Amino acid sequence: MSAWRDGFRQKACVAMIFVTLCLAGCTARHADALVFWTFGPEGEAVAQLLPDFERTHPDIHVEVQQLPLSAAHQKLLTAIAGNTTPDMAQLGNTWLPELVALHALAPLQQRVAASTAVAPPDYFASIWATNVSDGQLYGIPWYVDTRLLFYRSDLLKQAGFDAPPRDWVQWRRMLAALSHPGRKVYGILLPTNEYEQLLSLALQQPDPLLRDGDRYGNFESAGFKRALTFYVDTFRLRQAPVVTNVEVSNPWEEFGRGTYAFYLSGPWNIGEFRKRLPAAEQADWSTAPLPGPDGPGAGLAGGASLVVFRASKRQRAAWALIEYLSQPEVQQRFYRLTGDMPPRRSSWNSPLLRDDAQARAFRDQLERVKPTPAVPEWERIAVMMQQVAARAVAGELTVDQAAAEMDRQADRILAKRRWLLDRAETKR
Repeated sequence: MSAWRDGFRQKACVAMIFVTLCLAGCTARHADALVFWTFGPEGEAVAQLLPDFERTHPDIHVEVQQLPLSAAHQKLLTAIAGNTTPDMAQLGNTWLPELVALHALAPLQQRVAASTAVAPPDYFASIWATNVSDGQLYGIPWYVDTRLLFYRSDLLKQAGFDAPPRDWVQWRRMLAALSHPGRKVYGILLPTNEYEQLLSLALQQPDPLLRDGDRYGNFESAGFKRALTFYVDTFRLRQAPVVTNVEVSNPWEEFGRGTYAFYLSGPWNIGEFRKRLPAAEQADWSTAPLPGPDGPGAGLAGGASLVVFRASKRQRAAWALIEYLSQPEVQQRFYRLTGDMPPRRSSWNSPLLRDDAQARAFRDQLERVKPTPAVPEWERIAVMMQQVAARAVAGELTVDQAAAEMDRQADRILAKRRWLLDRAETKR
């Protein structure tokens, strides 16, 4: 997940710092408690689900400790280095490879094989795959995240389009018809400091983002350059404003005013648009799966998983809680509390999700998501990718130059990985 939340939700979590410090001070009062770290507002929601769990497991007391997302990564690394990890945690699936490399997580395959509560075939396949490293399972998906199109259906109809785009040719035609830069009206908002949009386009290509066993960047591949060209052309043709998310103070209001007709974003914005747009505008927007180059496109496999730490002495209790939180009816309750979408197909059978027109597009997109490369360095590479892409948008680099620069920087970031892999192979 980066990638779990956009900036505005990360800022909302800063207020949790005080709560975190207070909770941390309570640990001594519950020496036998199962300690569960959560990052962000999910901690408040899961606390409401625990009474039922503790009634059926009277020997297990769960202590939820909430950490702000902005501090979570460093807190995890500090805990691993100091051997003070919790028993279990919520973990963004892009962070999992790093913690696996540090030998911090307990493998879960044997527990899944013996479980009647966790059914791997019921999970969206690519979401499940983000929890597998070197053939071993280390996490159970808790909620899912992907990016797709929020769009103004009324503006599309006014421009002569009866449905959202199904491929890039249709999408480009719509963006052209909906863009009037002289009036500061654009087809789409693509903040230039967010990598999820370009990454989503890149994942629709047949070429992997890294090559040779994830040892080198593959940004000079034909597929990635096709995605980067489409992305850069959207700005060059003035179909998207060249702005960062910091410069867009209220994207929901501007979407409602028609400043842009498409917004590539995640599931949390269903609730935001319903809350922030007036009732008279609620029928004017909807969601649609991402169009691909030649038909329905793939999307980014994001979200958070539940992991158990290798150093925990309460692994059996942690697994009992994971099994409870994995039940479809519990996932449905969690969705009502948070808006975080469930990773199991059967959890979508609830009328709350099944009959929700805006949510259904996510259900469709989740069948066509792809994981990012499972290497600890991936988030650094993704941020670098977007920084170089922003230079191409600004006209400082051509697409070919930008792709070559991305490969150069990715190869440098991956240098230690290559050394370790080559050394391991030499010892065999």
